[in-house]
Amino acid sequence: MSLGDTSESDILKLLFQNTNWANLGDATGLRGSSTAGSFYIELSTGTLTDTSTQSTTEATYTNYARVAVARSSGGWTISGTNPTQSANAAAVTFPTCGVTGNTVTDFSVGRDSSSTGEVLWYGALTSSLAISNGITPSFAIGALVCNID
Repeated sequence: MSLGDTSESDILKLLFQNTNWANLGDATGLRGSSTAGSFYIELSTGTLTDTSTQSTTEATYTNYARVAVARSSGGWTISGTNPTQSANAAAVTFPTCGVTGNTVTDFSVGRDSSSTGEVLWYGALTSSLAISNGITPSFAIGALVCNID
């Protein structure tokens, strides 16, 4: 059984843009959060799976921190069908590496700014990235894609 294209879009809008899903449930629909908040992008040095947390093989290079992306239309775009997808609306730029580096292979989108948190979406980078002193990892606009297919 599959979701309809409109339902896929409504789910992603609810999650990534905090947009109410009208006409689902009571008269007000399925409501977004009273405060939208952010999702947090994490870089990983190992392969992530369905059981991973945000701290599973998380990057540890000097100055590393997760990057917040607002749950709004300014943070994420929703487009397409089969798959319906959400993508970052602005560049996602991590802190510049200091002395100690890492090689990252995967990324995730999660709920927590630090510590162990729930991974909502995860995936492998197109190619691994060696991060060393002076390197500033980033995802270009539209490069961080999460989909429902």
